[in-house]
Amino acid sequence: MSNSINSLGLMSGTSGDGVDASIINSDGKGQFKVLINKYFQYTDDISKYIYKLKRNINKVEDIKKHASEINDLERKITLFHSNVVSNCTTNNNFEIDLIGFHGQTILHSPKDKYSKQLGDGKLLSQLSKKKVIYNFRQNDLAEGGEGAPLSPIFHQLIVKEKKIDLPICILNIGGISNLTLIGDLKEENLISKDIGPGNCLIDEWMRRNKKGNYDKNGETASIGKTNELILNQALEDFENFTDKNINSFDVNDFEINFLRGLDLEDGASTITEFTSNIIASKLLSEISKSNLKISKIILCGGGRKNETLIDKIKKNCGKYFKFETTDDYGVDGDFVESQAFAFLAIRSFFKLPISFPNTTGCKLPSTGGVLVKNF
Repeated sequence: MSNSINSLGLMSGTSGDGVDASIINSDGKGQFKVLINKYFQYTDDISKYIYKLKRNINKVEDIKKHASEINDLERKITLFHSNVVSNCTTNNNFEIDLIGFHGQTILHSPKDKYSKQLGDGKLLSQLSKKKVIYNFRQNDLAEGGEGAPLSPIFHQLIVKEKKIDLPICILNIGGISNLTLIGDLKEENLISKDIGPGNCLIDEWMRRNKKGNYDKNGETASIGKTNELILNQALEDFENFTDKNINSFDVNDFEINFLRGLDLEDGASTITEFTSNIIASKLLSEISKSNLKISKIILCGGGRKNETLIDKIKKNCGKYFKFETTDDYGVDGDFVESQAFAFLAIRSFFKLPISFPNTTGCKLPSTGGVLVKNF
């Protein structure tokens, strides 16, 4: 194996709707080239199983209680990923050296030093006949970190590769929103944290109302009317009851019960306004705290496509920042996370750090991931 290798990153996010797959070529340090980006939607039964389990698992003790269901779902998810690998590695004129297998997060509880991703790395290695790196978060948790966010080192590589002017903020709006602040290209100076909900609450509202799994382009929210009374109370509660010291959230840290009594459109408008308010206020406070003179935000993740959400974020803080997307720089914003886990697998393979004190709170820069070759 040369220093530049091909890695397939598999990412199934908190939305639980499917798997993003990306093959990149990189040395784990200074360059990367994207070879393949593909999306694979979960079957209905897997998606429903994920949502059901996530509703039932709210704390570490629930993991034991639901062990047989977890094992069953883990096998289904791993077999699904095996088919994804097969699809991505057939008829290529290149070989895959590594698979970075994130798995499906079922519970993330940093305060308990616990994070559970469903995905059997040994089985995937056996089925794919490839080296697999999985369990990316455990080492960071053991080193005093919160196990997330893990993509900042890849965000920094994008900035370096695309020669983006510094300082810069990358805002990823997936199920959870997180930001990466990059003042220079030194790994140890990376700053990152989760800042609140992204798509998760909007998605949950649509699911509960049986209107699909998400609000496409924010269309439902755009025709609703925000209930200001409910919104202001919810924002006040969020501010008062959210742990200020937390660096990393789980979707279970948020709920939408305060929307009870609202119709579909008004609920969608209110929860989108709630989400945008939190993102905008945290952007302002975290950038201010960093003392970096940031004037540009680069968006990635599925939330960048929710026009209503983005418009509301801009309304709340757009006079301070110019907004762009990674797509503007030739990097598909749907696949930044899957490319990141392909990159993290390479770094893990070469025993390079994937998390840092100012990204996850770990004591020292730490590598992570478990390498398995089961064939």
